[in-house]
Amino acid sequence: MAQTRLIQGRYRLLEVIGRGGMGEVWSAVDESLGRRVAVKCLKPPSPEHDASFTTVLRERFRREARVAAALQHRGVTVVHDFGEYEGVLYLVMELLEGRNLSQLLDENDRRPLPVHEVVDIAEQVADALAYTHERGIVHRDLKPANIMRLTDGTVKICDFGIARLGEGISVSARLTGLGVAMGTPHYMSPEQIGGGQVDHRSDLYSLGCVLYEIATGVPPFDHEDAWAVLVGHRDTPPQPLHTHRDGIPDHFQRVVLDLLAKTPEGRPADARDLWRRVARGGRGRPAPAPGAPPAGPLPSWTRGMTAGHKAVDTALRIVLPDHTAGLTGEWTAIADPRCAPPPARRGPERPAPAPELLAALAGRHNAGLSLGRLGRWEEAGEAHRAVAAEREHALGPDHPDTLASRYEVGFTLSRTGRTEDALREFGRVAEGRERALGAGHPDTLAARQETAYVLGRLGRHFEAHDVYAAVLAARERTMGADHPDTLRCRHNLAFNLGRLGRLEDSFRMACEVAAARARVLGEDHPDTLVTRYEVAYALGRLGRWTEALATYREVAAARTRALGPDHGDTLAARYEVGIGLGRLGRSAEALELYRALVDDRARVHGPDDPETLRARHGLGVNLGRLARWDEALTEAREVAAARARVLGPDHPDTLVSRREVAVGLGWLARWDEALTVYTEVAAARERVLGLDHPSTLASRNDEAHCLEQLGRHTEAVELYRRVAALRERRVARTGWSSSPRGADGG
Repeated sequence: MAQTRLIQGRYRLLEVIGRGGMGEVWSAVDESLGRRVAVKCLKPPSPEHDASFTTVLRERFRREARVAAALQHRGVTVVHDFGEYEGVLYLVMELLEGRNLSQLLDENDRRPLPVHEVVDIAEQVADALAYTHERGIVHRDLKPANIMRLTDGTVKICDFGIARLGEGISVSARLTGLGVAMGTPHYMSPEQIGGGQVDHRSDLYSLGCVLYEIATGVPPFDHEDAWAVLVGHRDTPPQPLHTHRDGIPDHFQRVVLDLLAKTPEGRPADARDLWRRVARGGRGRPAPAPGAPPAGPLPSWTRGMTAGHKAVDTALRIVLPDHTAGLTGEWTAIADPRCAPPPARRGPERPAPAPELLAALAGRHNAGLSLGRLGRWEEAGEAHRAVAAEREHALGPDHPDTLASRYEVGFTLSRTGRTEDALREFGRVAEGRERALGAGHPDTLAARQETAYVLGRLGRHFEAHDVYAAVLAARERTMGADHPDTLRCRHNLAFNLGRLGRLEDSFRMACEVAAARARVLGEDHPDTLVTRYEVAYALGRLGRWTEALATYREVAAARTRALGPDHGDTLAARYEVGIGLGRLGRSAEALELYRALVDDRARVHGPDDPETLRARHGLGVNLGRLARWDEALTEAREVAAARARVLGPDHPDTLVSRREVAVGLGWLARWDEALTVYTEVAAARERVLGLDHPSTLASRNDEAHCLEQLGRHTEAVELYRRVAALRERRVARTGWSSSPRGADGG
């Protein structure tokens, strides 16, 4: 491959920038899109390796491609493409500009990094691990060489080569027995060493080893002999960090020592918990008692293992010229004209911005991202708007960094309910990226896809459909039909088809996407399960509730396995199981399900969490279906009051609960009171949603029915006629009259 210099007629290899046990990493040019990339190539097998060894290595490489391509997070290396050319597997990734943590330590003569940098690295890696773990992916080989710190301060996790590999290949029999190390001794958890069950908490232990080393300059168990290192991880309490270095805050020392607990139960519950503790100054439980009883001899596969180098330098090493400090890779000038992005409209030449200014803006951009991760969206928006304005002045309106800030502005607008403003912002970003990077560039397509999403939130589903279809065609052309980004776009298109009332088309496409995601990502991958969830919803819309219920139950069971019983997605699937039971007339079963779900939601998220209140609403609906109307009315009133307090009096969920109050009053023959509530709900929906919104029209029908029950037939007939005229007008205007997915199902 080194002689051909060109892969698939598209990726031109330039120079080797990294070598590892599995292959080489080249800097390269994607000649189709005019951008710099990194290409990782699997080494051809040596003559002494047998067919089994080669098969395992190739499977490991393919697993890395599948896992990494499914991840879309700022803290994880982006994978663009994967394939095989002339018998050699290759993986195309973003080209990272910076140093891995091993290199940073080496360049600092093995002295520890500044404390504030260590804490920032801890926070960013914890956030990225929370993302990967929530999707059922465990890295299993976290070490300094696999964590990159870019020139703008962003931290990224690299190399998912053995992530989740144990699911398909026996660790002891197929990999370690063939000499393929499943982890690096200086950073392996006790359960990895002992051949026990490995889950997300093993990654937390490895991260603890990394943080210990970059904070002190040495790993927690600093021995040249691999056997001594492994015994240390298993049996020996680590020395406190302050024995190696002064000035480390007590709370951070406690966090690191918690991560290094000998048993998974002694560590933070998950990476999200770790992130909160680091971000909030380390508040949390005290460090567990160090040490644990010896677990017997080390497994046989560890014998003969060499320790290797701590903080091994195996990842990308890219040295930037001074004048490019702080710039993104896709904007850095390069000699080969084929690498340049499409020509962009430019104004007069501007002086090169000072590297110090760019670094400061990058830091403020990251601060805005951190505010968003904390849910402080208003503050995050202010930060990104300010950085966007300064980047535009310093770099120009179409510079990728300027557009990255504007993209985040759009995201914060969307999260704070300013949907129209978000639409305008994403539209500007898409136009700017098309000028600067090209119409088919992944960043351009990402902005256009966000535009479609916001159009859908505004109820403009026909326009959203057109944008999704165009983005899908571009993704299929440049990335292939089975690329995770392509499948994500097809999923969104299937969702939008359902909102257009094209239920059969939506169902058919969702089934196709679910099958493709299962093939590419795995049956239990969170993205696969999201699409299967949509398949179940489409089945319900088609009235096929028996099949819908079975599918929801399968999704709930799979999410329990992959994400855990208390994960929000698992609990959401259980809620939909309750909807299916209710639709099939099995309200007694639904009632018991919702009672358990309310308890679990309250325990995990609190009694006033919107999802807890949603489960309580489902409980109340099924009390009514069982004709227990006094209890149902009490429950509906309590939920309506809580939703008004938490969400606001005019929130759609609040209005759904208030309607349920009116339903209960009607069944108890208290029609005067019911009419008052129905009228108030209809007026609120008209005010918030519009005169001819399907939910508003449904409320007016409720009001007319109540008038009938009170003997006020003339008024009822007039109201029915008005509703019919409004519905016809809506259909003529939009071609669509069905309601979107309701706030509570019911």
